[in-house]
Amino acid sequence: MDSIRASEAPDPGSIPGEATYRFSMFYAYVIKSIDHNHYYKGHCEDIEKRLAQHNNGFTKSIKPYLPFKLVYSEVFTNREDAIKREKNFKS
Repeated sequence: MDSIRASEAPDPGSIPGEATYRFSMFYAYVIKSIDHNHYYKGHCEDIEKRLAQHNNGFTKSIKPYLPFKLVYSEVFTNREDAIKREKNFKS
């Protein structure tokens, strides 16, 4: 499983002359309802955008439990590993 901690993520352009490029990172995450004892596990490519979507009611199954806060996340270099981890959270 290819996992990178956020503190270890490379900073493109930090070395003079270094090529600047953007590569996709994928996240497996757990969010918790602020007002209820309800957790939701998922995966995504943009964790801040996804949390905003959850809190704006885009996921019907968790709408009754709004609002949510991020309680855990892991970063991966590919979607497949993020999905595997999400499934592990759910088991």
